[in-house]
Order: sequence, then C-alpha cells, then structure tokens
Amino acid sequence: MAGKFLKFFSPFVRAMPEIKQPQREVSFKEKFIWTALVLIIYLILSHIPLYGVNLSESTDYFYWLRVILASQRGTLTELGIGPIVTSGLIMQLLLGSRIIKVNMADPYDRAMFSGAQKVLSVFLTIFNALAYILGGAFGPLYEIGIAGAIFIFFQLLFAGIIIILLDELLQKGWGLGSGVSLFIAAGVAGQIFWNAFSFFPTPGPTADPPGDGLPRGIVIAFFTALFDNDPNTHIGTILLRGNYPSLIGIATTVIIFVLVIWFESTRIEIPLAYRGYRGFKGKYPMKLLYVSNIPVILVNALYANFLFFGQLLAGPGSAIRETNGGLIPDFWIDLIGKFEETSGEPGMGGQLKPVFGLIYLLTPPFGIDELAANPLRAVIYVLIFITLCILLGRVWVEVSGLAPRDIASQIIDSQMQVPGFRSSSKIIERILKRYIPTLVILNGIIIALLSFFADSLRALTSGTGLLIAIGIIHNYAETISKELAATQYPGMRAMLGLD
Repeated sequence: MAGKFLKFFSPFVRAMPEIKQPQREVSFKEKFIWTALVLIIYLILSHIPLYGVNLSESTDYFYWLRVILASQRGTLTELGIGPIVTSGLIMQLLLGSRIIKVNMADPYDRAMFSGAQKVLSVFLTIFNALAYILGGAFGPLYEIGIAGAIFIFFQLLFAGIIIILLDELLQKGWGLGSGVSLFIAAGVAGQIFWNAFSFFPTPGPTADPPGDGLPRGIVIAFFTALFDNDPNTHIGTILLRGNYPSLIGIATTVIIFVLVIWFESTRIEIPLAYRGYRGFKGKYPMKLLYVSNIPVILVNALYANFLFFGQLLAGPGSAIRETNGGLIPDFWIDLIGKFEETSGEPGMGGQLKPVFGLIYLLTPPFGIDELAANPLRAVIYVLIFITLCILLGRVWVEVSGLAPRDIASQIIDSQMQVPGFRSSSKIIERILKRYIPTLVILNGIIIALLSFFADSLRALTSGTGLLIAIGIIHNYAETISKELAATQYPGMRAMLGLD
C-alpha cells in the first residue's frame, strides 16, 4: 500500500492529464516515428517566442543552466526540462534514502509514484514560472504589468505541461528512451552543429568584442581561410579564436567524444554461476564509468544554483551592497562574487560574468587565455570539482540502487552466485566492495577532468553538455541495437530487458 506521502498526491494525480500505456506491442518503426514527432514538437516550441516579453532590457540569470535544462531563452521552452529533472531527483532521493515507502513491485504503488512525480513537476513548473517573473528574468515587473505577467505565466505553465506529457509519451513505451535525454541531446547537437557549420560572419578586428571576420562555424571558417587570397587570413588565425569556435575546439570535441565512448565501453566483469543448474555461467559487468555522467550533472546543477543566488546577492544591482544603499560593505559582498556585465546575443539581454570571489572559483576558465592568465584558479577549480564529483557520485550510488548491498541482493534474487564462494548476499557484497568504491572515485576523476578540459580548450559546446550528450547518444545506440535485435528475434525481448 502507498504511504501517506503518495496518498497526499492522490487527488492531484486523478486530475492530471495522462498518457495511457500501450495495450499492444509497439513496433520499432512506430517508436521511431513517435520519437521523431516528440522531438519536432519540442523544437517547434523552442522557436516560438514568449508573447509580451522584452528581453533586451533583462539579465539572463539562468544562462549557466541552459545546457542542463535544454531550454531556449525567451521561448516557450524557457523552463526546459528543469521541473522534470528536479522532481525526478527529489523523488529518487526520497525513495533511495527510504524516507518514503514505496513497493515498486506493486502496480498501484508504482503508478502512484510516477503520478506523484508528474504532479511535483507541475508544481515546480508553477514555482519556477513565478520565480522567473518576480526575479526580473523578463524585465522589471512594473514594466511588464500585472496582466502581462499573468499572460507570461500561463504561457510557461501550458508549455511546461506539454513538455511533461511529451516526456511521459516516450517513458510509457510509445517511443525510444526518455524526453529528458532526447531534448538535452538535441540541444547540444544543435549547438555543436551551429558552431561547426554556421555561415554567419563574426565581427571584424575593429569591433567590440573583436573577431576575425570569418564565418562563425569552424568548418566553414577552415575552408574560407584555406582558399582566401587575403594574406592576413590563414589557418593559424583560426587555431585559437577567442570566444569563437576554433580548430583546437573542434579537435577537443572529437577527442573527448572518442574517449568517453571508450571509457563507457570499458568494463570489469565478475564471474557468476547459476545455483540451480550446474555448468551454466554468466558475468556481472560493471562499467569503468560506473555512474556515468551523473556526478558532473549534479555538480554543475549545484554550481548553477550557487551562481544564480550569487548573482542575486552580489550582482551589480544587489540591494544589500553599500553602493546601492545597503548595509553591507562591498568588500564582504565581493568575497561572495564580483561580476561584470557582458552583452549576450543581440536582443537577448545581458549576462553577468564572475571575475572575483567564491563564485569565480566555482566557474571553469573558458579558453586557454583564461587558463594561462590565472592557473591557480584553474587548479583550485579542478580540485573542488573532482572532490564534489566523487562525493556526489557516492551519494548517487547509495540512493539509486547501485550500492554493493543492492547489487548483491539482485544477484542472489536472480539465483546466481560467485563461483567458489557461499551463496550469501553478505559475501557477494564484500566482493563488490573491492570494486565499486574504486570505480566511483575513478568515475568522478575522469568525468571531472574531461569536463574541465572541454571548457578550458573551448570545445564546440560546454563540457557538461558534451559529456551528457555523448552518454545519451551511447545509450540510444544500445537501445536501438536491442530494439533491432528484438525485431528479428522476438523471443529475446525478455533477455534484452525490453519486457
């Protein structure tokens, strides 16, 4: 039976729109079509601007969250997948830490758990929409007006509900993977494509900030520089391009892509044997990247929230600064963070870039010039980043069912044992403890370093976005392979974990 926590959500679950589970086997072709349709709808939403919003006079406090949230500034996907991801993490942590009691083997409890998660996503959509409007993300409230603010709120709410239903459509088995993964991968892939093949020229050398006048896309810029008759334009000019895509950036993207795929494919295998049938053997594989890119996602989400509240407390317009009539001297506020205003994309408002304080140490150096200008900051950032990746990786293992005791119980429940050892969950747990803690540490170090170098060498997207997208693409490749195998050999569906 569901606990009090889930029963609280019961009335809201009944009132929520719902995607029904398919009552028949959905073919791979149908799943592919539904997945493509969901992606097209999301892309359309991400190109429809919010009505009644003037971004040119606003500050994008959430700039650093865009990759994780798969959101587009000033569009119906302004909130992105933030409410879905946040509600999923909250429910997973509550379940994994056993704060709430849910019997996932009971269909009713399982349905109530997923329904409560959906209701929580809607609540968070409402909360985030109000926070965006009241926080001035779309300009001062007195300029928007009460009627305008209400209209913007309902646009964000209805778009948020559509995104939640699109994700549920895939999760219920009508499509491949999940909407969250699909939207993040599409956003990162679009950013990489734009930075690789954009024909739009960068500003000239005399502009502010200066550019080289070549196309923004590094592939197009490479061929332009290769065949340009201007003696001042050559391959060396695009080796490093400041804030624009460069040859080193595209090389870094390719190298990190190959490295992550290799790490994802590297496994440690523990031999197993069936207890009931002599001679039948198996293996329990554990990836080198045991928790994949989860630690870097959690750390960057934590950093992004620190940055957001740091901008509110220590930004140039902060009400607590002495220069703005506050009571706290600017020196103490600057220890939290000191920001300089930078211009974003034309018509998209400005951004605040940290240049001093704690927030400055929690943001990676973007580009070799920043890395060389302050190597001590880079070292401090890497050490903090690696430490947090390891710590949050350990927390995730404990709450997500990946701890040695959980894996040992799964092995015992599947009627298997380690050859040469007694069939006991305690003994198997002791064996797994030789490997899993070490794998979590290695996972945190590898993922943190890859993310750091992707940002420092200015890959074609952010380090976090690149790692997330590669992991998602790798998972989709495995899912598609399983679906194709199950199409040819239907009897293997249960063995492949598709039933």
